Amino acid sequence: MHFLEPWLSELGLASQAWHPVIALSIFLTGAVVAFLFHQVIYPIVLRFTNFTPTNLDVSLVRAFRRPLALGILMGGLYLALVLSFDYSPVVRHAIDRAAGLLALTLGVFAASGLVSALFNWYYDEVAPRTPTSLDDRIIPMLRRIVMGLVYAMGGLLVLDLLNVNISPILASLGLGGLAVALALQPTLSNLFAGTYVMTEGVVSQGDYIELESGVAGYVIDVGWRSTRLRTWTNNLVVVPNSRFAETIITNFQGPIPAVNIYLTCGVSYDSDLLLVEQVCREEMDKLLESDPRAVKDYGAYFAYESFDDSNITFYLFIQARDRIASFEVQSELIRMVHQRFLEEGIVINYPMRTINFADSHGPAADARAASQRLSGPAPGSREVPERREAPASSVAHGDGGDGPDGPDFG
Repeated sequence: MHFLEPWLSELGLASQAWHPVIALSIFLTGAVVAFLFHQVIYPIVLRFTNFTPTNLDVSLVRAFRRPLALGILMGGLYLALVLSFDYSPVVRHAIDRAAGLLALTLGVFAASGLVSALFNWYYDEVAPRTPTSLDDRIIPMLRRIVMGLVYAMGGLLVLDLLNVNISPILASLGLGGLAVALALQPTLSNLFAGTYVMTEGVVSQGDYIELESGVAGYVIDVGWRSTRLRTWTNNLVVVPNSRFAETIITNFQGPIPAVNIYLTCGVSYDSDLLLVEQVCREEMDKLLESDPRAVKDYGAYFAYESFDDSNITFYLFIQARDRIASFEVQSELIRMVHQRFLEEGIVINYPMRTINFADSHGPAADARAASQRLSGPAPGSREVPERREAPASSVAHGDGGDGPDGPDFG
């Protein structure tokens, strides 16, 4: 308030000439102005904000109400102190520093109120109209970060006003931040991965998903550090976002909750294929008309697929409203088609194969060979006896020889 002293000197009002009664009058005047602002001027300004199409100005006016009123009151007190008495330089410097600290404190609270009002306005007015829930999750965290920065900057300014050198503090904060970042690297990795997951909008709360590792379940919550799933066995699986963002995900709720049902079956080669198709189409149409879990507008499709070993394979194709309903609709369709096949005499063969052998191989050839061995030689055939050679020793000694070289008994 040094700028008031030349103006007061021109008016012939020296500081030491003021009386404490006048100081009290100045303070009471400031209090009255603060009261009028808080109780009269503020409601009038707030009434004018009702004519604007947005509520942002209402939030801003409400945020500045108390800081401005307190600022007017503190300004009146400061004028009453500095203009009523003649202080020594030390006391005057202390008063100026205290006033500066109070003004800086009010400024920090005003800035924090402004930031809080902006975030609250966005969270209440804009976030409910957005198609994604990302802002509902990110706004609270951003609010805490910005509020922390405001208070941190205010604290540094207060230290600087108290003639405290903040350069070492800033340097230590930089080194400390680097050390904290290295120590919290896994947590920060999950944090940024969580931002990516929520920004992409691949999964939402309530979706049934399956990961590349085979883990499947309903998404309970997508947090900043991890994503939690509830499996069909009612167990909780916590997946870190750093791994969740890198894996392959199958979302059974997207792009729409409806799930297609692809059912294959087969009938005997002796079946009337036109009748089989007619029966299947009738049963699918009946199911679409009677079961609300099936999507009637999607329709029903039938086609023969292949010639297999035992049956001619065909497929039935319909759609259920969601994943849970797909199991129920598929079960009901199997029951209806099987019952109708029994009524129409349509056969679904068990797996079987027919094996054809050549004439010289196989069971028939083996049976003929066994029959010949049991019945003996065929009629008209002559069995040639096996020829045996005489031992060489008996020929040499003339034992039993009757050939030309044998002994003469005549």
